[in-house]
Amino acid sequence: MEINNYKKAAKIIKNAKFITAFTGAGISVESGIPTFRGPTGLWSKYDPKILDIDFFIEHPDISWKYIKEIFYDYMQNIKPNDAHYCLAWLEKHYPLKGIITQNIDNLHQKAGSSNVVEFHGTASRLICMNCGKKYPSKDFDLSILPPLCPVCGGILKPDFVFFKEPIPKDALEKSLFLSQNCDVMIVIGTTGEIMPASELPVIAKRNGAKIIEINIEPSNYTNTITDIFLQNKATKACNKLKELLSS
Repeated sequence: MEINNYKKAAKIIKNAKFITAFTGAGISVESGIPTFRGPTGLWSKYDPKILDIDFFIEHPDISWKYIKEIFYDYMQNIKPNDAHYCLAWLEKHYPLKGIITQNIDNLHQKAGSSNVVEFHGTASRLICMNCGKKYPSKDFDLSILPPLCPVCGGILKPDFVFFKEPIPKDALEKSLFLSQNCDVMIVIGTTGEIMPASELPVIAKRNGAKIIEINIEPSNYTNTITDIFLQNKATKACNKLKELLSS
């Protein structure tokens, strides 16, 4: 652990006026949620076409079978970890104005963060493909698939972005605001491979922000825009930062 880097990062955070956090799958791995990519990722076990919007429209029953297995059966009892709680703590004690997350697991909110922008949507809601009405996913018995809209009978899909779907306008606008206006961006658990989300730290850097990156391995950001790279698990790095920021 390069303690000097942690001290430098803590000093940057202490002097910040507007902090934005940008999180990816790596922050939730220690809660037990696997990443999508990589040798042990979900796409090594499942065909990504189950989250292709065209495939979903044509075969909602097949898509839903695997969606239920991945996002509802398995993830429903997952709890936030220290990294999530640390960001919630940072929001209370420092000018962390918002978290932009690529994750759909709702763990930032469960940890107590109040200003979370879900760039790719959330598994905690379902949306009707016909009338657009949204519902909490916990209100539906997913043993009967596909779930149908109680209002119009249309097919419901999870309210997160499938392949070939656009980023929700509201999430995009809020994310751009947080990226353009921050003077510090804390990047946690993302490799910077998924467009257009991967552009947000670049936008922050372009607008003068310092980039503090927490990742187990170097990412697309490490040698290009990152100012301080904390190479560690998200929980360990966040706990160390919190310790320094509390003293």
